[in-house]
Amino acid sequence: MKHNIVSVILLATMTFTACQQQRTEKENSPVRVRVEKIKAENTVGQLSYVGVVEEGQATVVSYTSMGTIQHVYVSEGQNVKKGALLVRLDDSQARSLLQAAEASNKQAEDAIGRYKQLYEKGSLAEANWVEAQSKLEQARSSYTIAQKNLNDCILRAPCSGVVGTKALNVGETVLPSQPVVTILNIDTVKIKVSVPEREMAAISANTESTITIDALDGKMFTGGRIEKGVQADALTHTYSIRINVPNEDTLLLPGMVAKVTIAGNAASNVTVPILSVQQLSSGERFVWIVDADTVAHRKMVTIGKTVGNRIVVVDGLKEGDIIITDGFQKISDGSKVEML
Repeated sequence: MKHNIVSVILLATMTFTACQQQRTEKENSPVRVRVEKIKAENTVGQLSYVGVVEEGQATVVSYTSMGTIQHVYVSEGQNVKKGALLVRLDDSQARSLLQAAEASNKQAEDAIGRYKQLYEKGSLAEANWVEAQSKLEQARSSYTIAQKNLNDCILRAPCSGVVGTKALNVGETVLPSQPVVTILNIDTVKIKVSVPEREMAAISANTESTITIDALDGKMFTGGRIEKGVQADALTHTYSIRINVPNEDTLLLPGMVAKVTIAGNAASNVTVPILSVQQLSSGERFVWIVDADTVAHRKMVTIGKTVGNRIVVVDGLKEGDIIITDGFQKISDGSKVEML
């Protein structure tokens, strides 16, 4: 009986030792992973944004005097030529003042004619002659002002363009310098885009760009010269740029949403597959690299822009490094690997 117990214990010990040995061999066996050797590539990044179409120039038209609108001759969206009639004020008072000024001017001219004859004959004192001349000048000045006030009741387009907004309607009272009509020049429009400060250096006045408008069934336009803002938004830390776009067919209208693609600068960059970049709970990014002894280690990296299905590594890797692209889910720092 005692001999049987010893045999059972010996067998159990041998079995446990064999299992431990198998487990150790399994733990020490290399993990099979796919790898990629890092090499620098010449890439041309593309910067993508969402912008808004703006008019090339906006002219606000207003009156210099107060009055009541009698007639509006244009509507929003209407094309107008320079000099076209836009709005007319009630001019009844201005006409009455002009008639009164005209009568005063005529009376002063008649008086100066009679006084001249007397002055030339020496029958009129010098002071009276000067006074008559002053009254004539005042009458002429009043007539000129009255004529201008009547003419100012008519508002004409100072330039050609499209009526953007019509602020007032018939019967409303307009005040001096109050906007009445806005005329937009859209022969050339501008695409306003907000650009993060770190990407401003990649954009110059002559950087190529493409504009896509979904409202026009995805029609594409080639961007022209870029105007760069010099003051950042205090909250978003972005700068405004405006891309000039020819608009000969006037298809682009202010307010349309535009998808903007701007060509970045060509550069020699280290790129890796996007899925090979992992993130710690702290927010730091890392990749798995394989050293000369085929051991895996975690390597912290700083990433940049995406290029297709790859991402630029700004710092942390160098040409010749070997990174793990698949199979890193089964490894830990110091794991032995077998590269495929």
